[in-house]
Amino acid sequence: MDNNLLSEAINLTLFGMGFVFVFLALMVILTSFMSASVLRLQPFVPSASVSPVQTDNLIDEDTKSIIEKAIRLHTGA
Repeated sequence: MDNNLLSEAINLTLFGMGFVFVFLALMVILTSFMSASVLRLQPFVPSASVSPVQTDNLIDEDTKSIIEKAIRLHTGA
């Protein structure tokens, strides 16, 4: 009886590990395929075309000096 129980345990372990391996391999293959198809279908947009935001006009001198003092205090300079 113990021999039958041991063979069933090994059988269940091998089927379980095989199922997990097949599932993960299939997931990697499908994810790679989806990534390649998205890169092929989506047009390339260069990041240089985005204009940087000018923060000089958004904060006044008082706020700028407070931020600089906080940075100096934090860095210990």
